[in-house]
Amino acid sequence: MKFNIAYPATGCQKFIDIDDEKKLRSIYDRRISQEFPGEDLGDEFQGYVFRISGGNDKQGFPMKQGVLTATRVRLLLKDGQSCFRSRRNGMRKRKSVRGCIVGADLAVLNLVVVKKGDQEIAGLTDSQTPLRLGPKRANKIRKLYNLDQAEDVRKFVITREFENKKGKKVQKRCKIQRLVTPVTLARKRQRKATELKQLQKSKADAVEYYALVQKRLSEQKEARRSEISKRRSSRRASKKE
Repeated sequence: MKFNIAYPATGCQKFIDIDDEKKLRSIYDRRISQEFPGEDLGDEFQGYVFRISGGNDKQGFPMKQGVLTATRVRLLLKDGQSCFRSRRNGMRKRKSVRGCIVGADLAVLNLVVVKKGDQEIAGLTDSQTPLRLGPKRANKIRKLYNLDQAEDVRKFVITREFENKKGKKVQKRCKIQRLVTPVTLARKRQRKATELKQLQKSKADAVEYYALVQKRLSEQKEARRSEISKRRSSRRASKKE
Protein backbone atom coordinates (compact mmCIF):
# COMPACT_ATOMS: atom_id res chain seq x y z
CA MET A 1 0.00 0.00 0.00
CA LYS A 2 1.21 3.50 -0.81
CA PHE A 3 1.05 6.30 1.74
CA ASN A 4 0.84 9.95 0.77
CA ILE A 5 2.16 11.81 3.83
CA ALA A 6 1.66 15.59 4.04
CA TYR A 7 3.33 17.97 6.49
CA PRO A 8 1.42 21.30 6.57
CA ALA A 9 4.20 23.11 8.45
CA THR A 10 6.57 22.87 5.47
CA GLY A 11 4.05 22.34 2.66
CA CYS A 12 5.84 19.16 1.56
CA GLN A 13 4.44 15.77 0.62
CA LYS A 14 6.11 12.40 0.32
CA PHE A 15 5.07 9.03 -1.09
CA ILE A 16 6.21 5.89 0.67
CA ASP A 17 5.44 2.29 -0.22
CA ILE A 18 4.99 -0.27 2.55
CA ASP A 19 4.47 -3.96 1.73
CA ASP A 20 4.92 -5.40 5.23
CA GLU A 21 1.55 -6.93 6.12
CA LYS A 22 2.38 -6.82 9.83
CA LYS A 23 2.67 -3.01 9.69
CA LEU A 24 -0.43 -2.65 7.53
CA ARG A 25 -2.61 -4.67 9.90
CA SER A 26 -2.15 -2.01 12.55
CA ILE A 27 -4.05 0.56 10.49
CA TYR A 28 -6.81 -1.71 9.19
CA ASP A 29 -10.32 -0.99 10.50
CA ARG A 30 -9.38 2.61 11.32
CA ARG A 31 -11.54 5.46 10.06
CA ILE A 32 -10.96 8.82 8.41
CA SER A 33 -9.92 11.53 10.92
CA GLN A 34 -8.54 8.96 13.37
CA GLU A 35 -4.99 9.43 14.64
CA PHE A 36 -2.44 6.71 15.20
CA PRO A 37 1.23 6.64 16.27
CA GLY A 38 3.89 6.58 13.59
CA GLU A 39 5.66 3.59 15.18
CA ASP A 40 3.02 1.37 13.57
CA LEU A 41 4.53 2.12 10.14
CA GLY A 42 8.17 1.76 11.12
CA ASP A 43 10.91 2.82 13.51
CA GLU A 44 11.85 5.76 11.29
CA PHE A 45 8.54 7.40 12.32
CA GLN A 46 9.24 7.17 16.04
CA GLY A 47 7.39 9.92 17.92
CA TYR A 48 5.23 10.96 14.96
CA VAL A 49 1.43 11.04 15.06
CA PHE A 50 -0.48 10.68 11.78
CA ARG A 51 -4.10 11.47 10.95
CA ILE A 52 -5.98 9.65 8.19
CA SER A 53 -7.43 12.17 5.74
CA GLY A 54 -8.65 9.92 2.93
CA GLY A 55 -7.58 7.54 0.21
CA ASN A 56 -8.67 5.59 -2.83
CA ASP A 57 -8.68 2.02 -4.06
CA LYS A 58 -7.00 0.48 -7.11
CA GLN A 59 -9.84 1.55 -9.40
CA GLY A 60 -9.61 5.17 -8.20
CA PHE A 61 -12.82 5.36 -6.14
CA PRO A 62 -12.28 7.76 -3.21
CA MET A 63 -13.10 7.24 0.46
CA LYS A 64 -16.10 9.20 1.77
CA GLN A 65 -16.44 10.38 5.33
CA GLY A 66 -19.56 9.16 7.14
CA VAL A 67 -19.99 5.90 5.17
CA LEU A 68 -19.26 3.28 7.84
CA THR A 69 -18.08 0.43 5.68
CA ALA A 70 -14.80 -0.88 4.29
CA THR A 71 -16.27 -1.78 0.91
CA ARG A 72 -17.55 0.10 -2.11
CA VAL A 73 -21.13 1.36 -2.15
CA ARG A 74 -23.34 3.35 -4.52
CA LEU A 75 -24.87 6.53 -3.13
CA LEU A 76 -27.23 9.13 -4.54
CA LEU A 77 -25.19 12.34 -4.26
CA LYS A 78 -26.23 15.95 -4.75
CA ASP A 79 -24.56 19.34 -4.97
CA GLY A 80 -22.51 20.26 -1.91
CA GLN A 81 -21.54 16.71 -0.94
CA SER A 82 -18.03 15.33 -1.20
CA CYS A 83 -16.97 13.04 -4.05
CA PHE A 84 -19.41 14.78 -6.42
CA ARG A 85 -19.29 17.84 -8.65
CA SER A 86 -22.59 19.13 -9.95
CA ARG A 87 -22.86 20.17 -13.60
CA ARG A 88 -26.17 22.01 -13.28
CA ASN A 89 -28.55 23.24 -10.60
CA GLY A 90 -30.51 20.56 -8.77
CA MET A 91 -28.52 17.72 -10.29
CA ARG A 92 -28.31 14.39 -8.44
CA LYS A 93 -26.37 11.32 -9.45
CA ARG A 94 -25.72 7.84 -8.11
CA LYS A 95 -21.99 7.25 -7.81
CA SER A 96 -19.70 4.57 -6.40
CA VAL A 97 -17.61 5.56 -3.39
CA ARG A 98 -15.66 3.72 -0.73
CA GLY A 99 -16.46 3.78 2.95
CA CYS A 100 -14.40 5.67 5.52
CA ILE A 101 -12.95 2.51 7.08
CA VAL A 102 -9.45 1.47 5.98
CA GLY A 103 -9.31 -1.91 4.26
CA ALA A 104 -6.75 -4.14 2.63
CA ASP A 105 -7.88 -3.31 -0.92
CA LEU A 106 -6.86 0.36 -0.74
CA ALA A 107 -4.16 1.50 -3.14
CA VAL A 108 -3.28 4.90 -1.63
CA LEU A 109 -3.91 6.23 1.87
CA ASN A 110 -3.52 9.93 2.64
CA LEU A 111 -1.94 10.87 5.96
CA VAL A 112 -1.28 14.22 7.65
CA VAL A 113 1.47 14.76 10.21
CA VAL A 114 -0.19 15.96 13.42
CA LYS A 115 2.87 15.70 15.66
CA LYS A 116 6.50 15.70 14.59
CA GLY A 117 8.94 13.23 16.10
CA ASP A 118 12.58 13.67 17.04
CA GLN A 119 13.95 12.25 13.82
CA GLU A 120 13.77 14.16 10.53
CA ILE A 121 12.17 12.59 7.46
CA ALA A 122 14.08 13.26 4.27
CA GLY A 123 12.03 15.22 1.77
CA LEU A 124 9.22 15.90 4.21
CA THR A 125 10.32 17.72 7.35
CA ASP A 126 13.85 18.79 6.42
CA SER A 127 12.88 21.01 3.47
CA GLN A 128 10.55 23.94 2.90
CA THR A 129 8.23 24.39 -0.08
CA PRO A 130 7.48 28.09 -0.63
CA LEU A 131 3.93 29.13 -1.33
CA ARG A 132 3.45 29.62 -5.05
CA LEU A 133 0.37 31.79 -4.68
CA GLY A 134 -0.33 34.64 -2.32
CA PRO A 135 -3.39 36.60 -1.26
CA LYS A 136 -5.36 38.48 -3.90
CA ARG A 137 -7.47 40.85 -1.84
CA ALA A 138 -5.89 44.23 -1.14
CA ASN A 139 -6.61 44.22 2.60
CA LYS A 140 -5.16 40.71 2.99
CA ILE A 141 -1.98 41.77 1.20
CA ARG A 142 -1.69 44.74 3.59
CA LYS A 143 -2.20 42.39 6.52
CA LEU A 144 0.46 39.97 5.24
CA TYR A 145 3.13 42.66 4.81
CA ASN A 146 1.86 44.98 7.59
CA LEU A 147 1.31 47.89 5.19
CA ASP A 148 -0.40 51.22 5.71
CA GLN A 149 -3.30 52.46 3.65
CA ALA A 150 -1.03 55.03 1.97
CA GLU A 151 1.41 52.43 0.58
CA ASP A 152 0.96 50.98 -2.89
CA VAL A 153 -0.24 47.39 -2.66
CA ARG A 154 0.65 46.61 -6.27
CA LYS A 155 4.35 46.53 -5.44
CA PHE A 156 3.90 43.64 -2.99
CA VAL A 157 1.96 41.17 -5.14
CA ILE A 158 3.68 37.77 -5.43
CA THR A 159 5.12 37.56 -8.96
CA ARG A 160 6.28 34.47 -10.79
CA GLU A 161 8.93 34.62 -13.48
CA PHE A 162 9.17 31.92 -16.12
CA GLU A 163 10.06 31.41 -19.75
CA ASN A 164 7.36 31.03 -22.34
CA LYS A 165 7.49 28.77 -25.38
CA LYS A 166 9.53 31.35 -27.31
CA GLY A 167 12.17 31.44 -24.58
CA LYS A 168 11.26 34.93 -23.45
CA LYS A 169 11.14 35.68 -19.73
CA VAL A 170 7.71 36.87 -18.62
CA GLN A 171 6.15 37.76 -15.29
CA LYS A 172 2.79 36.63 -14.07
CA ARG A 173 0.88 38.06 -11.14
CA CYS A 174 -2.68 37.85 -9.90
CA LYS A 175 -5.28 40.57 -10.28
CA ILE A 176 -5.73 42.45 -7.02
CA GLN A 177 -9.30 42.36 -5.74
CA ARG A 178 -10.96 45.37 -4.08
CA LEU A 179 -8.10 47.67 -5.05
CA VAL A 180 -8.89 51.36 -4.64
CA THR A 181 -7.41 53.34 -7.56
CA PRO A 182 -8.18 56.75 -9.06
CA VAL A 183 -10.20 55.00 -11.77
CA THR A 184 -12.39 53.19 -9.24
CA LEU A 185 -12.88 56.41 -7.28
CA ALA A 186 -13.86 58.25 -10.46
CA ARG A 187 -16.36 55.51 -11.31
CA LYS A 188 -17.76 55.69 -7.79
CA ARG A 189 -18.18 59.48 -8.08
CA GLN A 190 -19.85 59.00 -11.45
CA ARG A 191 -22.27 56.44 -10.02
CA LYS A 192 -23.12 58.75 -7.11
CA ALA A 193 -23.63 61.70 -9.46
CA THR A 194 -25.91 59.58 -11.66
CA GLU A 195 -27.92 58.41 -8.65
CA LEU A 196 -28.23 61.99 -7.38
CA LYS A 197 -29.32 63.20 -10.80
CA GLN A 198 -31.94 60.47 -11.05
CA LEU A 199 -33.18 61.27 -7.54
CA GLN A 200 -33.53 64.96 -8.35
CA LYS A 201 -35.29 64.12 -11.61
CA SER A 202 -37.72 61.80 -9.84
CA LYS A 203 -38.47 64.48 -7.24
CA ALA A 204 -39.04 67.09 -9.95
CA ASP A 205 -41.29 64.66 -11.86
CA ALA A 206 -43.22 63.94 -8.66
CA VAL A 207 -43.78 67.68 -8.06
CA GLU A 208 -44.84 68.18 -11.67
CA TYR A 209 -47.19 65.21 -11.51
CA TYR A 210 -48.72 66.43 -8.24
CA ALA A 211 -49.31 69.88 -9.77
CA LEU A 212 -50.90 68.29 -12.83
CA VAL A 213 -53.19 66.15 -10.66
CA GLN A 214 -54.26 69.20 -8.66
CA LYS A 215 -54.95 71.08 -11.89
CA ARG A 216 -57.06 68.22 -13.24
CA LEU A 217 -58.99 68.00 -9.97
CA SER A 218 -59.64 71.75 -9.95
CA GLU A 219 -60.82 71.57 -13.58
CA GLN A 220 -63.17 68.72 -12.70
CA LYS A 221 -64.55 70.66 -9.73
CA GLU A 222 -65.06 73.75 -11.87
CA ALA A 223 -66.83 71.73 -14.54
CA ARG A 224 -69.01 70.15 -11.89
CA ARG A 225 -69.91 73.56 -10.45
CA SER A 226 -70.78 74.97 -13.88
CA GLU A 227 -72.97 71.97 -14.64
CA ILE A 228 -74.82 72.31 -11.34
CA SER A 229 -75.35 76.05 -11.89
CA LYS A 230 -76.76 75.37 -15.39
CA ARG A 231 -79.20 72.83 -13.97
CA ARG A 232 -80.37 75.25 -11.28
CA SER A 233 -80.82 78.09 -13.78
CA SER A 234 -82.82 75.83 -16.09
CA ARG A 235 -85.06 74.76 -13.18
CA ARG A 236 -85.71 78.37 -12.21
CA ALA A 237 -86.62 79.29 -15.78
CA SER A 238 -89.07 76.40 -16.00
CA LYS A 239 -90.75 77.43 -12.73
CA LYS A 240 -91.29 81.03 -13.95
CA GLU A 241 -92.98 79.77 -17.06
